[in-house]
Amino acid sequence: MANVAFIGLGVMGYPMAGHLKTKGGHDVTVYNRTAAKAEKWAEEFGGKHAATPAEAARDQDFVFCCVGNDDDLRSVTTGSDGAFATMKKDAIFIDNTTASAEVARELDAAAKEAGFHFLDAPVSGGQAGAENGQLTVMVGGDEAAFERAKPVIDAYAKMVGLMGPAGSGQLTKMINQICIAGVVQGLAEGIHFGKKAGLDIHKVVEVISKGAAGSWQMENRHKTMNDGKYDFGFAVDWMRKDLGIVLEESDRNGAKLPLTALVDQFYKDVQALGGQRWDTSSLLARLEK
Repeated sequence: MANVAFIGLGVMGYPMAGHLKTKGGHDVTVYNRTAAKAEKWAEEFGGKHAATPAEAARDQDFVFCCVGNDDDLRSVTTGSDGAFATMKKDAIFIDNTTASAEVARELDAAAKEAGFHFLDAPVSGGQAGAENGQLTVMVGGDEAAFERAKPVIDAYAKMVGLMGPAGSGQLTKMINQICIAGVVQGLAEGIHFGKKAGLDIHKVVEVISKGAAGSWQMENRHKTMNDGKYDFGFAVDWMRKDLGIVLEESDRNGAKLPLTALVDQFYKDVQALGGQRWDTSSLLARLEK
């Protein structure tokens, strides 16, 4: 059992922190910007809650974080009452936020200077993966810190991999989002084409999902897409945030991402339809408007 803090109790962080308590058996203290949610979590899981990130991080062996973006991350780490002010020597800060590689390297340097460790560890698997403890975790940072942290991370993960030095986890998550964007657009166009051709989409998918066209998105989203239901997964607003990070990084490293840039604009169209909180499979709604 370790002393653990978790900062940020959104749709991902709330169940992830729960797994650290129930499955991992750790002593968990949580912080959330809305204190009522932290109090609710502590009551549900039997942990403790703190008034600030700094208070949550004090004397902890591992501090986890899952917030919205780079600015949120800086706020809860190096900002006023941030966790970095009270991290003990040789402790490990594990950031599950999907953020930029740039901020990961920045916080890694700050952690090293202060005498503790930082791992960028974005996750894939969505809300269902978080609730079921079946997330994929892509980690950047020092190998020794990773080996210490992995048994703790395992409480909410089905796959945990060290991808390289600081920032490598975030870069891997960017590749994850690039691949998802292309697959979902292809699936949306396939379903749209099938409908226009008068085919039974369920029969079509039953056949083609067993061949080279098969994907997680096809297996898990084709029925809801066909029914025009888009409240089952990762929100369009968050996907556009992630794709924005991808495209900024590609500007820096020279990668050519024409399809990613195009799908990002398609998601902008979905937002204009009122689909900010629809899940990413709602690319089909844009074709059917």
